[in-house]
Amino acid sequence: MRIIETIDEFRAATSVTDRPLGLVPTMGALHDGHMSLVSRARAENATLAVSIFVNPAQFGPTEDYASYPRDVDADYARLDEAGVDLVLAPTADEMYPAGSHTQVDVGSLSGRLEGASRPDHFVGVATVVTKLLSIVRPDTAYFGQKDAQQGLVIWRLNADLNLGAQIVLCPIVREADGLALSSRNAGLSTNERRAATVLYKALSAAASMETDNAEQIRREMRAVIEAEPLAALNYVSVANPQTLDELDVVTGSALALVAVRIGKTRLIDNMTIGSRA
Repeated sequence: MRIIETIDEFRAATSVTDRPLGLVPTMGALHDGHMSLVSRARAENATLAVSIFVNPAQFGPTEDYASYPRDVDADYARLDEAGVDLVLAPTADEMYPAGSHTQVDVGSLSGRLEGASRPDHFVGVATVVTKLLSIVRPDTAYFGQKDAQQGLVIWRLNADLNLGAQIVLCPIVREADGLALSSRNAGLSTNERRAATVLYKALSAAASMETDNAEQIRREMRAVIEAEPLAALNYVSVANPQTLDELDVVTGSALALVAVRIGKTRLIDNMTIGSRA
């Protein structure tokens, strides 16, 4: 496995690699959810690249970029064992050199839900993913479905900017009690970890309801979360899975989404809910 810190060196390396080339972008602190993406990408590509970059541009002023979990030695060991060929591990100065001003904004899709709660977050995400896709030029890039809105934003920018990658969204990996795997779970205390299962409980309640009334589903999700003393609700949503427009009536499939703060840790999750009787 080759670890590369500069854009020029990485481009030189990929110019002579076998195709197809797969990319798994990450911010490190790798867990089994990340590794499920790596496993799929390894099986589907002749060459596999993984990026590790904690992107400062997607952290808001009240979010602590410095305290985001980092364990690069453990990350490198897991990636090497998984058969990764190339790791792009740039510094912030390499990705955003002095004088860099261009940003990518995909518009209304990024202005709701996470975008409303975390202003400029998706500008940071869209900008860094555009840069990564431009640097790596993968045939396929793999992302997790846990960040469902992020997946839609990335699909949109890839199509609009003709970046040429196939975007693959892979299923959420969960603990036995339903909690979606996330690097942020490491910040939970024992009691907070127990309380964090409320996200999955709320989504499961939404999926089991025999109604097509979207507001009734949202009310039930709120009630489940508000019954957990350690949970502070940010939002619940029952939305169109392509546009994230809030629904009045669920016909076909819908996307149920939730964001909750447990102590100092903010968690998100989602679930596709199906046709109603």
